[in-house]
Amino acid sequence: MSYFLRRIWNPAIYQGGNVNRRYFEGWYFKQADAEGRQVFAVIPGVSFSADGTSKHAFVQIISGGGSTHYFSYPIESFVFDPREPFNIQIGDNIFTEAGMTLRLKDSTAEAYGEVRFGAWTPWPVTTLSPGIMGWYRFVPFMETYHGVLSMDHEVSGSVVLDGETIRLDDGRGYIEKDWGHSFPSSWIWAQSNHFDRPGVSVSISVAKVPWLTGAFVGHIAGLQIDGKLHRFATYTGARLVCIETGTNEAHLILRDRREELDVGIHGSETLSLKAPTLGAMVGHDAESLGGTIDVTLRELRGGQSGVVFQGTGTLAGIEVMNDRNELGSVRCDGV
Repeated sequence: MSYFLRRIWNPAIYQGGNVNRRYFEGWYFKQADAEGRQVFAVIPGVSFSADGTSKHAFVQIISGGGSTHYFSYPIESFVFDPREPFNIQIGDNIFTEAGMTLRLKDSTAEAYGEVRFGAWTPWPVTTLSPGIMGWYRFVPFMETYHGVLSMDHEVSGSVVLDGETIRLDDGRGYIEKDWGHSFPSSWIWAQSNHFDRPGVSVSISVAKVPWLTGAFVGHIAGLQIDGKLHRFATYTGARLVCIETGTNEAHLILRDRREELDVGIHGSETLSLKAPTLGAMVGHDAESLGGTIDVTLRELRGGQSGVVFQGTGTLAGIEVMNDRNELGSVRCDGV
């Protein structure tokens, strides 16, 4: 199978092909130590402006300790191997299915180290539903495409960040990615795989999605418990029953015929990241890495509901970008 076909059913690999304008692609690697005291995310990617005159590769880092940094590289420093399940390189920084090597340094910051990954647990890929976006992955004009590459995996190794050594042996990791030309005008994103009960991970996205001559509010959520993924998405027929947002917090309920997912999102102090607009990294994203996600999964039978799972995820990555209130507002009390 050619690279241009294989990439559809392998969201991890570089999706851009020979594109050279109005395009971005970025991978998001989040990891935390075994004690749950230190967490950071590494975001390698590429950016091509709409007119093609500005293009570069980058590695962006956000630390739960309260710092962000953006390392910029010439676009020629980005290399990918289409024959591998996942293998990209930006300068001396290498990212593969087995781990990542960081050698980042500029005039203001430095980060270096080795992180090894255990086996990934990806969102299932099937012939007609190649990943978290379902059949929307086949739509050619989406503003942003999304992939969840690993809901939860073991990490080891160490990284020196802001002069501090973060030891990751027996830690946990999470990997996702985005590609397209722009982030949505409004969105909520939240993720945690740090619950009191091991084997639990949650990932949630709600966004305003441009569509033909209008737009709709789309949603994708997955709660993984002991290897079973409970999915709630626009394309699965799940409904966004209610949504409330505030400053770096949100409450929402998703429901299908069999189950209901009730999620309370509570962010910590936000840090500023660069985000894509028409391919150029000139937009703004406010993210926190120390938040919590209260999760309740209920089974619906005969008009009654019973709690299947209830827990709080910590070290949560959280973005609540709904200043324009484009995602709507329906109170969750009593629904």
